[in-house]
This record gives sequence, structure tokens and C-alpha cells, in this order.
Amino acid sequence: MRRFNRIMTAALCSTICSTLVAPAAFAQQPAAEEDGDEPIIVTATLRAMDVQDIPLAVTAVAPEALEREGVSDIKTLSSISPSFNIQSSQTETQGTSIKIRGVGTTGNNTGLESSVGVFIDGVYQSRPGVALGDLVDLERLEILRGPQGTLFGRNTSAGALNITTKRANLSEFEGFANASYGNFNFINVQGGISVPLAQDVAAFRLSGTYRKRDGFLKSSTGAESNNRDRYMLRGQLYVEPNADVSIRLLADYSKVDENCCDAVIVRETELAPFFAFHGLASDGVDQSGPSALKNLATNAQQFINGAEQWGVSGELKWDLGGAKMTYIGSYRNFESNSTQESDFVSLAIFTTGAGGQNSRPGILPSGNRIKTMTHELRFQGTAFNDHLDWLIGGFYSTEDIVEDQTMTFGTDYQRANSAFNFANTLGVNPLFALTALGNGGIPVNSAGAFAENRFSQDAKSFSIFTHNVINFTDKLSLTLGARYVDEKKTASFDQLNSVNGACQASVNAVFNGGFNAAFAALPAATRNGIINGVVGLNCFPFAAPVTLAGPGGGLASNFLPLPREWSNVFKDDEITYTAQVGYKANPDLLFYAGYSHGFKSGGFNLDPTAANLTNSGAVLAGAGTVAPIFADPRFKSEKVNQIEIGVKGTFGPIKANLALFDMKMSDFQVLEFTGVQFLTFNVNSARSTGAELELFGDFGNYVKGNLALTYADARYPSNCADGVAPAALGSVTRLCGQDLTNAPKFTGVIGLTYDGPLNSSGWGLLVNGSMNYSDSRTTRTIDLDTNGLPVPLARQENYFKMNARIGLTTPDGRFTFELWGTNLSNEITRGITANTPLRGGAGTRSLIGFIEEPRMYGVTVRAKF
Repeated sequence: MRRFNRIMTAALCSTICSTLVAPAAFAQQPAAEEDGDEPIIVTATLRAMDVQDIPLAVTAVAPEALEREGVSDIKTLSSISPSFNIQSSQTETQGTSIKIRGVGTTGNNTGLESSVGVFIDGVYQSRPGVALGDLVDLERLEILRGPQGTLFGRNTSAGALNITTKRANLSEFEGFANASYGNFNFINVQGGISVPLAQDVAAFRLSGTYRKRDGFLKSSTGAESNNRDRYMLRGQLYVEPNADVSIRLLADYSKVDENCCDAVIVRETELAPFFAFHGLASDGVDQSGPSALKNLATNAQQFINGAEQWGVSGELKWDLGGAKMTYIGSYRNFESNSTQESDFVSLAIFTTGAGGQNSRPGILPSGNRIKTMTHELRFQGTAFNDHLDWLIGGFYSTEDIVEDQTMTFGTDYQRANSAFNFANTLGVNPLFALTALGNGGIPVNSAGAFAENRFSQDAKSFSIFTHNVINFTDKLSLTLGARYVDEKKTASFDQLNSVNGACQASVNAVFNGGFNAAFAALPAATRNGIINGVVGLNCFPFAAPVTLAGPGGGLASNFLPLPREWSNVFKDDEITYTAQVGYKANPDLLFYAGYSHGFKSGGFNLDPTAANLTNSGAVLAGAGTVAPIFADPRFKSEKVNQIEIGVKGTFGPIKANLALFDMKMSDFQVLEFTGVQFLTFNVNSARSTGAELELFGDFGNYVKGNLALTYADARYPSNCADGVAPAALGSVTRLCGQDLTNAPKFTGVIGLTYDGPLNSSGWGLLVNGSMNYSDSRTTRTIDLDTNGLPVPLARQENYFKMNARIGLTTPDGRFTFELWGTNLSNEITRGITANTPLRGGAGTRSLIGFIEEPRMYGVTVRAKF
């Protein structure tokens, strides 16, 4: 198999090199038969404009370019735009984050919203996981870089992804069908038809896609992960009853049933030898380190991640004479579920969700349900002899979230975690010892302990906005825009059910019916070590009862850092704005400068530990005389101020765009997984400064090229902890002076394409080759451990990835046959690195890595009719 992989790589590369030169002899046809220098029309300003005339940084991608580069969903867009980055952790539906210019929200907490908004046909997709479907039957795709909150409804403080699907054709029948097969038994089928219902008045369009692939991660247990098994259908009715009115109604349905997302253990803990002492034949890790990365080998049981969603939307455009009205309304329903052996080892430690190796019979599945409704109304027109192009509008949305988090402890839970607390203050088997102290000398095993936790959140957003272009002359323009946003969220945490005898026994041991004088007399470091390392494991937050009894008949969570139910309200409002000056020196050269203020809503940490006690040691030592301090489950809204200066020009066959930017974020939202809990907090400041260069060349003879380079210094300043809440101070201090997560300083894309005649026979030839480069990047939230030491393997080293495609088209243009490959050099890279749950503390911690797609290759047949 490896030999075949090498042969495929060599064949593609050599074919590309030889055929890029050879067709020139047959390319002496009139220039009119080429694509020509057609302007690329985008709607980044909610008006149809040539991308070269818009005074902001936009990458516009045609569907043909997506096909050439093998871009099938938004997760592969970085092969076209180096400023764009997307990563997933243990669930794609909940753990996907998008970044532009190194800025974005990282984490798998549904309470966090994305800094990069995704809009499909003008409809806001409330979470990145909702927008992960296949890209099929598109009209265009636009990547807007920098704050876009003035024109786009919600959460675009770092940028926006604006996707437009093809409209139904009113005048003629058309259709297409694509079929692909590749390694890992990859199958992808796409198709679509457009049928006129009334000539030039009404038409119907139906498109769909099905994708299936084996997983590229193989576990020592026999399980596989990171496969593909999904389909999507989209239908639309498009009506133009007259020249002034158009109506577009869309409906879509999609389903995902996949095994995702296991992780490779890239670093194993030094505490593994203690497992045998505690009666375990192994530590549950058969594959780890460099060999596991090379072989794409994991250790866990089967991961399951499914999703089902549907939505409807409508768009009404009406030319009223003095103004053009646009209304877009939508409703979306999204449901996901996951069952995971989230300990990432072969031991029976714990399972999240239902139907897993250790799941309690009848336990609720883990997953979420998100229902979103949006309404947007805009009016746009011109005045003063077209010197003013004005736009005003309003936006309203509601979002209802219900998320269930369920967990069951397995038969190996207690012994495995005792190994990590070997020979501490309570002896060689501290988890059993502590439960015996609180249960009349009889140890209590954690096996079978479980909890069903539910989080609910209702959100409402209202905004009014305006965006105006003042054309002082044919060359000089000023753009002024503003939006007032009002946000309100109501959320709660309720525990539906939980049984955990070992946890209650541990709590009893600490209190012994009251305040344990001997425990309180221990040195603070020892006392806190027992609380966090022992009680924290027997009472692992995701499976700890909220009803545990403490002294005086009160709740134990008033004295120990244990889960607490809560209900709270978040409110905020903000004015976002933008100002841009554009100067058109000549029809082919635009200079611009702008300042923008963006905003991303705050919200709630949807985690059982969100409202935990933060001063447990002091409360216990004070025997109830010290007032408890509880964490606030809310986090603040994120704000950004950006200065951007740029130039866009056409110089003969070359189109060149250069943008310089400086983004300053305040109250930057961060999520960190400690190995025991998820912490969500605001960092006082973060910053991204850099430059972007895009070059597009049309060299004639059907040869085109592209080059895109991004330098982004995305980092936390050395004083980023100023004004941070005490509960988050330790984590934030370790961030200061470090890079933002998955923010490489240098990234680049280069490509060359021949798309013209093969020879005089009339057959067409497509040859495309491209290469992506990424500088080294940190793949963890925090590069340093709690001792301030660098975490091994926290950074992904720099790499190149090469893609290629060669195709032949029949003389009538109806059929195309392609051979393609992506990541031809088979670079194995990590998107996210995190602490392996419950597997050692600072200095001994095991690390997991979520792996990006390896080499893929295959064949595709395309048909048009």
C-alpha cells in the first residue's frame, strides 16, 4: 500500500510537470475562447460589486476554483486562503473553530460563539458545526477578513464566510453529476438539476451530495475514526413575477453518521509504571509518540458523532422605485449526538454519551439541539445624482439551545486514577483510602457512577444598521457604517440524575459529619492537593452529584469545588462601526484605508464546573467562618478595533491585492481544558498585526496562476493579565507573551493551472498544481504548564502540502475525467493538542493530538447536461 502511495504521488507530480509545458503548442486559439478578464462580482457590502473595487480585504472563490483545489467543505478552504484556518477536536459538530488572521474562538463549548460568522444564502449559521456540510452547487464563496459586524448580523469580529448557492435557471433546463472514488474507499456523489416551471418566470432547482470514506485513524482495539458518512439535499423555488420582484424559497436537509474524533497520544505520561501496582495489566496505551503519529494509530474504543439538521429560508427582493427592499427570513433545526471513550485509552475509564463500552443502560445520549430563527430587512438606494449609495436595515434572531452531557465511570476508573496519585498523603491507593475513611473503613468503587447534566440557553439578538458610500468624485469615496446590537441570553444548568457513592464517601471523609479538624490542620499545599487531586477525581465534575451533603445539612459544594446548579441572565449592547476611504487613482488601481470596531457576544460557560467554589481551601481552613466565593458562569463580550490599509491593482496580466492590518482585541474569549475541567475566561487583550498579499495571473495560452501570502503576528501582549478576574489569573498569566492558538506567523498558497485544449482533436485538458505552506504554530491554548515550563509537542512544526489534479474533457464539453491528489507528500500534522483527560499533572501529563487529513487521491468523473 505504501509503495502504491509513492507511485501515485510520483505519477501525479511528473504528469503535472510535463503537461504544463506541452499544451502550449496547441493553445494558439483566439483569446475570446478563454475565460477572459471577467470581473469577479461579490456581495461583501450587500451590493453586487467587482471585488477589485471594494475597499476591504476579500477573497472571492469561484466554484470552478473550489473543484480544481479539491475543496469539498469549509474545512479544506485553507488550501485557497492562507489567512483562513479551521480545526476540530473530539466532536466536529461541537468542537470546530474557525480563525482568520490567526484570530478566532477555540474550544468545544457550545456557549462560545464563533469569531468568524458563516452565512449561507444570507442566513446566519449559529455555530461552525452547523455549517460543516459539503459545498455543492455554489455560485460563489467569499472570505471577508477583519471585523464585518456593520453589515453581517452576528459574531463577525474576526471576519465572515459568505456562501451563495446557485439560483434556479428560469430559461432553460440544466444539470450536473459528479462521482469520485479514492483511497480509504472514498466515495463522493454530487448532482443537481434546474427545471423551468414557467418560462422566464419560475424555476425549481434540486441538488444533493453523498460522501462516504473509511476512517484514517486505526485503534489498537480495532476501532476506526475520522471517517465520512453524510448526505445533503437542497431544493429551491425561484420566481420572478415581473422585472421588479424576485422570490427565492429554499429548504435543505442533511444527516451525518460518523465515527469522530479519536486522537493520537503524542506524549505518554511518566506515571505509566504505577498501573501494574494498582492491578492493571497495562496503562491502556499501546501506541504513542512519533510512531503513533506516523502510523495514524490510536488506543480508544469506538467514537460516534452524528448530526441531523434541516432548514427553510426565503428571500424577497423588490425594487420599489426609490429604493430596493430585501427581506431574508429563516428557521433552522440542528441536532447532534456523540458517544465517546473520551479517556482516549483502551482501559474502561469513562464513557460520554449512550451506547458506548461503559455507558449506563438507559442513560441519555450526549448532544445538543439548536433551533435558530432569523429575520433581516434592508432598504438600499441612491441619492444626490448617485453621489450617495445608502443602505439601512434591521436584524432579529432567536436561538434555543438544549445540551445534554452524560458520563459513566468504567471498571478501571478508580485504579487508573489512583496510579496518578500514587503514594501521596493518604497512602499508595489514595482514591480507595479516601472512600474508606468516609464509609466506615470499607472502600467504595467508582465503577458505574454516572451523571446526566443538562444545559439550556435562550438567546435573542436585535440590531439596526446603516452602511453608506459617499462618492465625492469618480475617484474618491468615503464609506460610513454603524450597527446597534442588543443581546440577551438566559441560561441554566440542571442535573437530571446522578449516582456516585465513591464521591459521597470522599466528601464524608473530608467532613466526618462536620469540619474535620485533622484535615483542616494539614499544610495548605497538602490540603489543596487532596481536594483537587483526590476529591476531584472521585468527584470528577462531569459525573458528580450536585446534591452531595456537607456540614450542617448544607450542600458540599458550599465548601468544596463541586458542581453547582445555576441559572443566570446575560445582557449586553454595543455599537459597531466602520469608516473607509477609497481612492481610485485610475480604473485599475485602488488605494484604501479603514478603521472598524467589531463585537462578539459574551455568554455562558456550559460546563458543570462553571459556578464552582473558587476558595475551597480557605473555607475549609476557616471551618465555615470564611465566606465562599463562587465562579461566575458568564463571560464578557469580545471587542476588536482594526486599522486596515490596502491597495488593489491590475498590472497587465497580474491582479495584485495588498492589505496591512492591525487588530486589537479586548476581553478576548478563551477556553482551556485542564484535563479535569473546561475553563472559560476573558483575556484583557490580544493582538494580530500583519500583511496579506494576493496575486492572480492570467498569462494567456490558457495558463493562470495564483499566489497568496499572509504574515500574521497573532499574540497575547506581555501585559494581557491586567484587570483579569482572580479565578482566571493563573491561566491568563501563562498566556501573556505567547502566540494565539493555531496562528502561524507565515502561511502561503501558490498554484498554477492550465485549462485549455489538449490538441487539435477538440479534447480539453486541465492541469492544476498547488502547494500550501504553514509556519510552526501552537496547537494548545496555553504553551506552558502550571509550573511555567514549556509543554512538549505543544507546537506543530512548519510544513508544505502539495495538491494536484489532471483532467480530460470531451470535445462537446459534457464529460470530464480527472485524476487528483491532496497532501501528496503525506504530511501528518496536528490541528489541536490537548491534555489527555485524567492522565497526570504538570510535568507528567499525557498529551493527545487531533490529526489533520493525510494524503488522499482518487478519480472523478463529471457530467454536464
